[in-house]
Amino acid sequence: MTATPQKIIGLLPAAGQGSRISPLPMSKELFPIGFQPLAGKGMRPKAACQYLLEAMGQAGVQETFLILRPGKWDIPAYLGDGSQLNMRLAYLTVHVPFGVPFSLDQAYPFVKDAIVVMGFPDILFNPTHAYTQLVERLTTTQADVVLGLFPTDQPDKVGLVDFNQNGLVSGIYEKSQLTHLRYMWAIAVWRPRFTEFLHQVVEAKRKTLIGEISPVLLKAFPEYTEMPIGDVIVDAIANNLRVDAIPFETGHYLDIGTPENLINAVYHYGQP
Repeated sequence: MTATPQKIIGLLPAAGQGSRISPLPMSKELFPIGFQPLAGKGMRPKAACQYLLEAMGQAGVQETFLILRPGKWDIPAYLGDGSQLNMRLAYLTVHVPFGVPFSLDQAYPFVKDAIVVMGFPDILFNPTHAYTQLVERLTTTQADVVLGLFPTDQPDKVGLVDFNQNGLVSGIYEKSQLTHLRYMWAIAVWRPRFTEFLHQVVEAKRKTLIGEISPVLLKAFPEYTEMPIGDVIVDAIANNLRVDAIPFETGHYLDIGTPENLINAVYHYGQP
């Protein structure tokens, strides 16, 4: 009897405030970057997050969860059910301001048995087939997590990755001044074992934080104890989960969440 292939599900944390680039007339994930052809309608603007969703689709993702904070209703209003992208989309909301791990964990009941393909919907990168290579590495090795790495010249703004010649990751350094590390991670895929580990970390942290902080303080200090997802990956390594990396030496990564990067994105992707 042939085993049923493991489902591959996309996961996009989109709960950020976009404070670095505010004010904007829409969620930054929907900012028009470049153009796309629509059948019978010619060229139309293309939302930033569509680049990521299309890259996920190349890797076999057919359904994706977007995790939003309340108020970002323009995202489901624009993307709808995903039929325009040949993908099924669903939306979840997160109500605590503790960072990306808490956003991702909102999807736990729906993705706990699947391979997760994760990315940030306000980034642009190439090669667009990067996820395909990550999924292949995950499914043909014993890795629990595979990270996609890109060269960076902004080590103080990203998560730098230390890895050996075989691609085995030994550390991640968030917003570090370490200059001997050349690559940052921007995309990831993982097995259910890491989804479960993430869930346990978030649940333990949630019990501690919610017990310490009143609902009033949660609103007053939204960055009080934000936890980077890179820290969870480092904890996973310490707990004997295997994290691999694939460096894309000639790849390119751009976070549109700053004014200068947004200008850069519009300039390079702006021609129809």
